[in-house]
Amino acid sequence: MEIHHALQHVLASFIASAGFGILFNAPRRALLQCGAAGAAGWMLYIWLQELEVLPVTATVVAAFWVTIISHYFAKVYRTPIIVFSVSGIIPLVPGGLAYDALRHVAMNQYDQAVSLGAQAFMISGAIGLGLVLAEVTNQLIRKWLPTRYLGR
Repeated sequence: MEIHHALQHVLASFIASAGFGILFNAPRRALLQCGAAGAAGWMLYIWLQELEVLPVTATVVAAFWVTIISHYFAKVYRTPIIVFSVSGIIPLVPGGLAYDALRHVAMNQYDQAVSLGAQAFMISGAIGLGLVLAEVTNQLIRKWLPTRYLGR
């Protein structure tokens, strides 16, 4: 990927994530972190796509990464994790696929609509799976590591 193309992806995903932070009334001091979480997740997704990883797998990994980053931001900035994770996940949401599926339904092209709808459904599930896996990983780390390593 060329540098200017990568910068466009970073900037667009950062603005989208920070913008959803504004829509969801995230604290102003957290908007930069919301954008950073979204940009990091989207860049990982794009990088995995260039490595020809399946979109569903890339989405699971990117959602996992966004949630890990959100846990870090939540701990450092003492803000609920949902502020960062919801905003950070936004670039991964398959809104374009869902739109295309409904567009094909409107054009009576049901075979393509079902295919696109199934892809959107699987990517949506992959986002949920990535969120759950990161939360389970966080809980296991908190349970197994002694408290002196976690700063509690």
